[in-house]
Amino acid sequence: MKYLLVILITLCFQFSNAQPDSLFIKEKKVKYVGPQWKQENKGTVDINQVSFTNWNSGGSTSISGLLGLMSSLNYSDKFFNWKNNVNIRYGINKQEARETRKTDDLFEVNSNLGYNPNDGISNWFYSARLNFRTQLTNGFNYPNKKDPISRLLAPGYLFFGGGMEYGKNIDKLSFYFSPITLKATFVLDEDLANAGSFGVKPAILDAEGNVIVPGDKVRKEVGVLVTNSYEMEIIENINVKNQVSLYSDYINNFGNVDLDWRIDFDFKVNSFVRATLGSHIRYDDDVKTQVPTEIEGEFDEAGAKVQWKQFLGVGFAVDF
Repeated sequence: MKYLLVILITLCFQFSNAQPDSLFIKEKKVKYVGPQWKQENKGTVDINQVSFTNWNSGGSTSISGLLGLMSSLNYSDKFFNWKNNVNIRYGINKQEARETRKTDDLFEVNSNLGYNPNDGISNWFYSARLNFRTQLTNGFNYPNKKDPISRLLAPGYLFFGGGMEYGKNIDKLSFYFSPITLKATFVLDEDLANAGSFGVKPAILDAEGNVIVPGDKVRKEVGVLVTNSYEMEIIENINVKNQVSLYSDYINNFGNVDLDWRIDFDFKVNSFVRATLGSHIRYDDDVKTQVPTEIEGEFDEAGAKVQWKQFLGVGFAVDF
């Protein structure tokens, strides 16, 4: 009898701690629907304008615009997820009594292949990742528009490597670690390569300044890459996207970290109108800055510094 009493008490305890629905309803497994391809495209236009007429406090009339195009094609099945996207941005600014100036210029391609051997049970993926970025038009140290300081594929950056990626919801949250990542810096402009721009080996010159050995057009590095990205809705119609990349070369100054950190806030007004607030910070020890000299339009090379770009705009977004 005492054994029966113990069994009854145990059963009562288990039933009291069980969820009511779980006693009668079996947990349903998500049905696998097969391999999936998903494509998304978005075009954006942001415009900022200010105008002054007889404004006693002074000011300069200006207008700026930023065009953006984002396209993604993603694949997923039981074991693989393959994310691909292309980002293009181009912005200009025109201010009264001043030449038109470029404010943004980016062409970027990303491809990330992940393999989960545990049929989606684990949140860890074996991953291979590729990133390539460059610009579309010449860049200048304004007001000097005669001598470009950057061009298409000068520079161009390529990252390619493999490692492990963690993501409970891989589209929204990702931690990626790659112990072996190739970084290639392209400077396919002869003048910029000879000058040693963007960290490539400069040309060897004679006493009269003539080129004896041309500068390198490609700089190769092998190092460790760590990235983190997440996307979330803070409150209704306000989203934030954070992307951080840390890279250190094994051979040249290991421990000296290249930083690329971008955070963007997206404020949705309706299906088409939205506002954006963004911050982009970069640091690369191989990219030297320039400071103006006493001669207008001429610059001297300075050391590497933190680069920061901030953007605030109101515009339109269209999905297609």
